[in-house]
Amino acid sequence: MTKYTLREAALELLTRIGEQGGFSHVLLDREISKQKLSRQDGALLTEIVYGTLQRRDLIDFYIQPYIAKQKKIKPWVRWLLYMSVYQMTFLERVPDHAIIHEAVEISKKRGHKGISSFINGVLRNVQRKGVQSLEKIEDPVERLIIETSHPKWLVDRWVKQYGVDTTKAMCEANNHHLPLSLRVQPLRITRKDAMNQLRKDGFKVEESVLSPQGFIVLEGAVLAHPLFHEGYLTVQDQSSMLVAEMMDLQEKMKVLDACSAPGGKTTHMAEKMSDRGEVIAYDLHEKKAKLVSKKAEQLQLTSITANQADSRELSEKHPTGSFDRILLDAPCSGLGVLRGKPDIKYHKKEEDIFTLRKIQDELLNEVAPLLKSNGKLVYSTCTVDQHENEEAVQHFLNKHPDFEVDETFFKELPEPLQNGTGISDKGLQLFPHEWDTDGFFLTRFIKK
Repeated sequence: MTKYTLREAALELLTRIGEQGGFSHVLLDREISKQKLSRQDGALLTEIVYGTLQRRDLIDFYIQPYIAKQKKIKPWVRWLLYMSVYQMTFLERVPDHAIIHEAVEISKKRGHKGISSFINGVLRNVQRKGVQSLEKIEDPVERLIIETSHPKWLVDRWVKQYGVDTTKAMCEANNHHLPLSLRVQPLRITRKDAMNQLRKDGFKVEESVLSPQGFIVLEGAVLAHPLFHEGYLTVQDQSSMLVAEMMDLQEKMKVLDACSAPGGKTTHMAEKMSDRGEVIAYDLHEKKAKLVSKKAEQLQLTSITANQADSRELSEKHPTGSFDRILLDAPCSGLGVLRGKPDIKYHKKEEDIFTLRKIQDELLNEVAPLLKSNGKLVYSTCTVDQHENEEAVQHFLNKHPDFEVDETFFKELPEPLQNGTGISDKGLQLFPHEWDTDGFFLTRFIKK
């Protein structure tokens, strides 16, 4: 793939994601495998798409003086400007003149002479005069909104919940690359052996402090490695690994995973029980339930059964008190995973949080009776919003006096987390800037 067609692909993806609401990670993966991109080209395409999305509003602010007179700009033209200015401002590998030349050539191919002259004019202005300064924005919160390209409603909400400093740290972290973390299948390989093998093959890796099965890849495109393809390793964020670690699992337990796709936590739970328990997994979509089965097969785990179902109706499938452990990794706003899915911050609205909370409450109400006495239920989300986390926990406890937050949960947390800022009497909130993970919440209830 030439650099020219690579940037055309980037423009196509950005326009689709930005205008039609496509999922960035899905479309990117699809494009990389469809074009059979080399490691280097795949990395550059990812960098341009993610970087432009992450900093869209900042770039828009930067070029305002040069586009203000233009009445109507077509979406693809705007995205071509955004991605070109992103490369000129944040990437050092490609000289400005090459970026401008390619942008003009792409615009000639897609539009008319007027458009290519406009693009050439804007980009030459950026090259000669630079971009406008953020210093002119006096209000620090308003400046943060523009500088980190986060919607106003979201920043205002986080400031109210966590204060300006934590909000600033979260917003800044969301614009930085999330390191890839992997989990070993411990019935097939030890973490030490996997890491040694990867180091020998030139990868830079380090242990995760959040799971004895986890490690972080600091350098190298590990997903092409045989260990990955042969089912010794699986991709999972460290925050997500913490879930199975905190389920307090033993062999021969019967476990329910109520919202299981794509299967990272499901398979981890099976591994924690040495594949000698029973994990019943459900997902609302049949296609996604099949992904869970595929993941189990890939990791050679036989104790998992995955099926399609709405987990708000599971009492029709299982009698009261059926399970020793239940995991509800609830559908949520996803505001903790903006580093890997930057498009979420532009597509989500504040009202989505309240709609999702209703579903979270319904799911908790439905699965609670399926737990045995003295059984444990872990509730987790990949968001940092208190309405979906601490407030959901309090609401559940108010409605279910036979449940309480399990005090031993806090003592079992990995030592570095025990004195962290995210601990409350409701559970643990992981922030993206503190542990270089996704933003993530989890807690554990015990049934009296």
